[in-house]
Amino acid sequence: MYLSSLRELALGSRLKALSDQFYQAVDEVYKACGAGIESRWFPVLRYLRDVGPTTVTDMALAIGQTHSAVSQLADRLVDAGMVVRQRDPQDGRRSVLALTGAGERALGALGPVWLAIRRGMTESLGPRGLALLEAIDGCEQALIERPLVAAILEQRARLSRAAVEIVPFEPGLREHFRRLNQQWLERYFRVEEVDSALFADPEGRVVDAGGAIFFALYAGEVVGTCALIRESEGVYELSKMGVDENYRGLGAGRKLLDEAIIEYHRRGGRELFLESNSRLDRALGMYERAGFVRQASVRPGSHYERADVYMIYRGP
Repeated sequence: MYLSSLRELALGSRLKALSDQFYQAVDEVYKACGAGIESRWFPVLRYLRDVGPTTVTDMALAIGQTHSAVSQLADRLVDAGMVVRQRDPQDGRRSVLALTGAGERALGALGPVWLAIRRGMTESLGPRGLALLEAIDGCEQALIERPLVAAILEQRARLSRAAVEIVPFEPGLREHFRRLNQQWLERYFRVEEVDSALFADPEGRVVDAGGAIFFALYAGEVVGTCALIRESEGVYELSKMGVDENYRGLGAGRKLLDEAIIEYHRRGGRELFLESNSRLDRALGMYERAGFVRQASVRPGSHYERADVYMIYRGP
């Protein structure tokens, strides 16, 4: 599933979808069993039965919902004849929610249905169901001890002080070379055979062949890459420049480009070129600012079907 690939970023959406699935299933069970309640009513009705008349504020705190949500739900339950609002006998200035006789009778007949729900959940989910309940317990306690907003904003403040770091190729980063380049290739063009061959063996085709591969790290995350490919003696190609689209604006692309140019000079290169496409306006602008000059025609014997831009490095 797509949302599962987003991990923590989609946690709320995944829990919402899972919650809706549980609500729908229990509503169907209630309907099939002739119960006169809805699954979303359960927390309020059950709490009132177990604890007694309660204010909306105390109810919201007890079941972990907002005051507004509980108040709206209480209005629906009043309309359904399950709950009544009445004056608090201990403080006449406020009202409390209380079960009506109809509410008491509806809940009183639900023991067998709730038992079936418990056992059905166990049968359907197996050990994962117990693990889910324990995980929810743990998450609820963790959020009490360390509120989520504060934790996220603290991380954001730390990240705002982080700088992009450029590191050379190492085997553990190989998959990121493919991932980052495949991301933009599939978005704008397609992965050609020459690309696939390079992704399959970056060490052999680039590093061991006299070139170099660099990666941009941001707070430990691999956010960009590029390759300096040895074409022939003293001739190098700048290629496979890819930056994660979620990390644009950090300057990772320019830092990768500068590092590749420094490496080109360190190796005593006499020509540095690149092939690109006119659709990639932002990248072409960066190359021009770094000293690349667009040529009048595509490179003779171009490696790529997508290439309609040929640039040669002339220096800043």
